[in-house]
Amino acid sequence: MADGSGMRVEFVSPEEILYSDVAVQLITRTRGGGEIAFLTGHEPFIGSLLTCEVRVTEQSGDVKKFAVRGGFVSVTGTMSETKITVLSDAASRSDQIDRAEVEVELAAATEALAENPDDPYAAADVQWAEIRLSAVSDN
Repeated sequence: MADGSGMRVEFVSPEEILYSDVAVQLITRTRGGGEIAFLTGHEPFIGSLLTCEVRVTEQSGDVKKFAVRGGFVSVTGTMSETKITVLSDAASRSDQIDRAEVEVELAAATEALAENPDDPYAAADVQWAEIRLSAVSDN
């Protein structure tokens, strides 16, 4: 990694390390900052994540997608050795998301939101289901 060709990326949730590998780019959405892309050599950074899709481009060109329900992203290191850590209480790799299960959750959350449009929990559940469905849409 010292040749500047990639950066160490780790996704960590309370249950497991979802991903740990060398990548060339990570794109996510931060609270108050919008969508942001990280490349090797990025300045140190810490930000709060929205419920969003995170895309990691590996050295092979493959793109790995994750759904995260909030959390934090941290960038540390130097120009030649960058490390990005994504911490989230709820995160899923797109290849581990059960589309049928999420569609049932989305229907239930949508119904709850229709019954009470001011329910912030139902709105958050709808958003979480939609992000997970988006993450599996290309799988």
